[in-house]
Amino acid sequence: MPLHDPAHAFVPYPDVPVRHASTGPLSGLYFGVKDLFDIAGYPTGGGNPLLLAMSGIKTTTAPTVQKLLDAGAALAGKTVTDELAFSMNGNNAHFGAPINGAAPDRITGGSSSGSASAVSSRLCDFALGTDTGGSVRAPASHCGLYGIRPTHGRVSLESALALCHSYDTCGWFARDVATFARVGDVLLDADSTPLPLQPRLLSPTDVWGLIAPEVLPAWDGALAKVTAVYGDAAPVSVALENFETMYWSFRYIQGREAWMTDGAFIERYAPVLGPGVKERFAWSKEVTDEQVLTAQAFRTRFRKHLADILGSDGVLVMPTMPDIAPLRTTDEAALEDYRNHAVQMLCMAGLSGFPQISLPLASRNGAPLGLSLLGPAGSDKSLIAMAQKIATATV
Repeated sequence: MPLHDPAHAFVPYPDVPVRHASTGPLSGLYFGVKDLFDIAGYPTGGGNPLLLAMSGIKTTTAPTVQKLLDAGAALAGKTVTDELAFSMNGNNAHFGAPINGAAPDRITGGSSSGSASAVSSRLCDFALGTDTGGSVRAPASHCGLYGIRPTHGRVSLESALALCHSYDTCGWFARDVATFARVGDVLLDADSTPLPLQPRLLSPTDVWGLIAPEVLPAWDGALAKVTAVYGDAAPVSVALENFETMYWSFRYIQGREAWMTDGAFIERYAPVLGPGVKERFAWSKEVTDEQVLTAQAFRTRFRKHLADILGSDGVLVMPTMPDIAPLRTTDEAALEDYRNHAVQMLCMAGLSGFPQISLPLASRNGAPLGLSLLGPAGSDKSLIAMAQKIATATV
């Protein structure tokens, strides 16, 4: 970790030399790694002291981290994660709450809290995170960063602690779109569904309808930039049945898989879990087989529903989060309400497995707010190219 970490973004492990290539496309850049990924010479703590104590020092490095090292990037350190990656608040009861470099009085969001904090606080150039239910997209929006949830399975999560195998993805953060794209060139192969130069923009009016009226004008300037480059977005409705059904379908699958991943550890060792995380695991344990089967059938239908809407050239333009980050003083109950509201919007990418990028193009009350592009499966690099054009557009 850096000798000076005013943002409390890094896990305070002793520094271990990690070799990287002397030249390459990422030469000169420093990066952080969420403490779910194995790095030779370090333990992998997953945001939980008992899991950290059981980890031991790893002897191999996760392939995705190794790709970045081989491309010339230098490791800045391992970053704080919300406990067992099962939160979106960015406050770990054991390791603290990293500081939001763009809005220090507000939460970073999680669970990739330390990674977003490190980049927004300029302690490194980019950072790896994971996104299961929004754990890259939420902190990207809150901290004024570019962040991506890739197509499910596109970036390797080998040698990384899991939460929910059918939702987990590996994403990254950067402050500027050029660095963001350089990382994408290293981690992503050619798109299986490349978008045309003039994609078909779609505005999901039902998603925008989830936003409070006083918040909506904050995106006007961002939308003007998108329109200047790609023209107007056609209105479309994307929810299948309703947002409540989508929300619960996502949650039931997430809960079952989270319990399958960590339930044995929790029941055997009874670790002290922080507020919110403890309750979510308790709830997850009670999810029934019937609820899971119904949710899985819905997910199959929703994926086809959204694929039909997008085709091979459609891109949704929508808010990443319902609002700017809550204040750090917000109580746990209010944070849970905010999280549940956000999941209604975030669950579309999770249920479908499609890629979504958050762009730091908006703000409100002096705090950042992200605008998202969501495209068909395998369009990740095309979405990054769109982000580059939009970011450099003048209105």
